Amino acid sequence: MGAGRYAPSPSGELHVGNLRTAVLAWLFARSTGRDFLLRVEDLDRARAGAEELQLADLRAIGIDWDGPAVRQSERPEGYRAAIDALEAAGLLYECFCTRRDIAEAPSAPHAAPGAYPGTCRGLGRAERASRRATRPAALRLRTDVVQFTITDVLHGEYTGVVDDFVVVRNDGVPAYNLAVVVDDALQGIDQVVRGDDLLPSTPRQGYLATLLSGLAGDFHGTELPEYGHVPLVLNDQGRRLAKRDGSVTLAQLDHDGVPPPRVRSLLLESLGLPGGPLAAALDSFDPAGLPLEPWVFGGFTADTPGMQ
Repeated sequence: MGAGRYAPSPSGELHVGNLRTAVLAWLFARSTGRDFLLRVEDLDRARAGAEELQLADLRAIGIDWDGPAVRQSERPEGYRAAIDALEAAGLLYECFCTRRDIAEAPSAPHAAPGAYPGTCRGLGRAERASRRATRPAALRLRTDVVQFTITDVLHGEYTGVVDDFVVVRNDGVPAYNLAVVVDDALQGIDQVVRGDDLLPSTPRQGYLATLLSGLAGDFHGTELPEYGHVPLVLNDQGRRLAKRDGSVTLAQLDHDGVPPPRVRSLLLESLGLPGGPLAAALDSFDPAGLPLEPWVFGGFTADTPGMQ
């Protein structure tokens, strides 16, 4: 059996929605006998001290993980290996487009809305050299499909757009769609549980994983993970939960008289599971019984029913 994981970005404190997803990822992994890994996705945004706060909050609600937490910023060799393999196979090309260029470019015939129109796909060597002198290039994946289908535990078969998406940004940093595929493959992660806002990007990742699996090297033969995209937590206006919604972090709730163990119980109860220690909820956990609608969070206080 492989492993599941939780992979927060250290951009600030975790809120109730993040914690609920972490609880679900832990339950999915532990209920199936998998290891549970913690990965800090710090290639893009990292706020000083945020990682320590996030790990402390996860521990406070009873989440444990196997081995030390790993950081993307400490794993450049894996990304380089994937980029080299894709380049050797002729599957990458330089792109000099700005977001404005893409927005104003005419779409290719039959292209999905928002798909990259292929502006830089056919540039010649001289044209690339000329553009490189004025603007650093991103690297895009040269795809030969327009869509890809993945299977999700909660959503069934899901087909989404696959275009020539960026795998390395023009500042040289691996893009999310590359980094997450590489990390999951090299860490032996065969179960990915995360928020359903990431479902639309998963076909791109599945397609990339399939390409890498067919190439020689560290990724050869890697199978697609089992996906589970879980509902988000929304505020009472129906928008994604954010810190502006008041007491939504563990520290804020503790200050309001709702200690971490009670937050954990309320999170479990929102999933139709008994409150208490996480391990005690494993016997009752069944993905087929999970609510599929977003959970609307109206706030917890010391006066919330069941707090006494």
